[in-house]
Amino acid sequence: MRSAKPTSQETNKRLPDPEKEHMSIAKKLVGQTAAYGLSSIVGRALNYLLVPIYTRVFLPEEYGVVSYLYAFVAFFNVLYTYGMETAFFRFANRPEADPKAVYNRVLSAILVSSTAFTALLLLASGAIARYMGYPDQQEYIVWLALVLAIDAIVAIPFAWLRHQNKAIKFASIKLSNILITVGANLLFLVFFRNIYEGKYLQELRPLVSYLYDPDFGVGYIFLINLVANALLLPMLWREFRIFHFKLDVEQLKPMLQYAYPLLFMGLAGMVNEVIDRLLLEHWLPESFYPGMSNMAAVGIYSACYKLAIFMTLTIQAFRYAAEPFFFSKAEDKNSPQTFALVMKWFVIFCAFIFLFISANLEDFAYFIGPEYWDGLMVVPVLLLANLFLGVYYNLSVWFKLTDKTHFGTYISFGGAAVTIVANLLLIPILGYMGSAIATLICYFGMAVASYLLGNKHYPIPYPVKTIMGYVALAAILVFAALAIDVENFWLRHVYHLALCAAFAVAVVLKERPRFLKF
Repeated sequence: MRSAKPTSQETNKRLPDPEKEHMSIAKKLVGQTAAYGLSSIVGRALNYLLVPIYTRVFLPEEYGVVSYLYAFVAFFNVLYTYGMETAFFRFANRPEADPKAVYNRVLSAILVSSTAFTALLLLASGAIARYMGYPDQQEYIVWLALVLAIDAIVAIPFAWLRHQNKAIKFASIKLSNILITVGANLLFLVFFRNIYEGKYLQELRPLVSYLYDPDFGVGYIFLINLVANALLLPMLWREFRIFHFKLDVEQLKPMLQYAYPLLFMGLAGMVNEVIDRLLLEHWLPESFYPGMSNMAAVGIYSACYKLAIFMTLTIQAFRYAAEPFFFSKAEDKNSPQTFALVMKWFVIFCAFIFLFISANLEDFAYFIGPEYWDGLMVVPVLLLANLFLGVYYNLSVWFKLTDKTHFGTYISFGGAAVTIVANLLLIPILGYMGSAIATLICYFGMAVASYLLGNKHYPIPYPVKTIMGYVALAAILVFAALAIDVENFWLRHVYHLALCAAFAVAVVLKERPRFLKF
């Protein structure tokens, strides 16, 4: 007897819903981002406690020295890893690959190169310190050179943890490192400093005087960074135990060929990220800010840049989870639709952060010292700039999955050129606001260039109108928050929160059908 023909309703129940399937995959990415994001957000939130400490303990000019030196560290961090972290994910995820063998090759290469680079920096530390204008602080260069070596070496075990989906261990070690850093800073720059100055527990002052030297100043920041990072080595002991040194140049060649464009891309990216601090020091007219040195301007701009922390945290957490996720989905025929969905929700979340911080900037301002508030006007611009940087990181999936990383190099170098030219043109006219605008122009341009090239080489159906609509809505609401001055404190806060709520309501109304599937 023939079975009854299934009804269309029954057939629909059995057939997979493509959009629902994409939402399920995206949901998994959200979970991974949350796991990695927990360590980043909680950790950076703790680390963020250092900003109000630094901006109250150190003058803008002193804090400017810290930002200035760490700008150079950012460049060298890219040089030390030279794209091999991303190369590890690419080659370890190939069907025929042995991830353990790839891990051994990559870590062996990083160990050799990091040792060589740091040895050169140590030998030249005196000359470097004199060139940078700190002839009496050669130890800063020595400590930072050692920090660079450790950072590069531990990057590969951390990549192994991500590859193995060991997010909890990854997060635990990252959090431990930050807790040590924050705790040591609080101990020396708050507790010991206040005892030394006689504010409390004066009976401990003789003992503290052996441990704390007020003339050491910002040196505590660099030395604590070194000690905390050195402690990562025993924390990752198991990952080092499974490692076997194997420097096979022939097998490394294809990985280096894949990675070297990422190195140049990373260096160009660092130009976009930190060159503004370096140019402010040397290109800002001396009389632009009366009574303020250029290094003080660098300190103010850097401190206000920290208020974009929640945007950068979101991007960092997303990158930790997204890079292995994207590579794992490379062979999935439906991956373009999934990537498009991920992009939309990423932008929605970042647009809300942009709106919320910008609208409530007067409250976030208390995280930095009052001496730094003159630069607060740059924060909304930098938040929007970093939103587009996050968009660019999403878009970069096309040239990483197609092994056309040289396109990333072209885009990054183009962005670097735009950053340098825009800073040179705008700093003499607008001061550090010019640097903020240059950053926005650069990251927006990079996102547009990557989108246009991606459409040609690896089309992904991004809902561009919807995405730009959300960004535009957030920008309009930010303008409304900043342009309309409500004098009453409570009414002003109600008004700003109402603008944030309006954005959330618009998202719910627009995305309600998808919320139900999610």
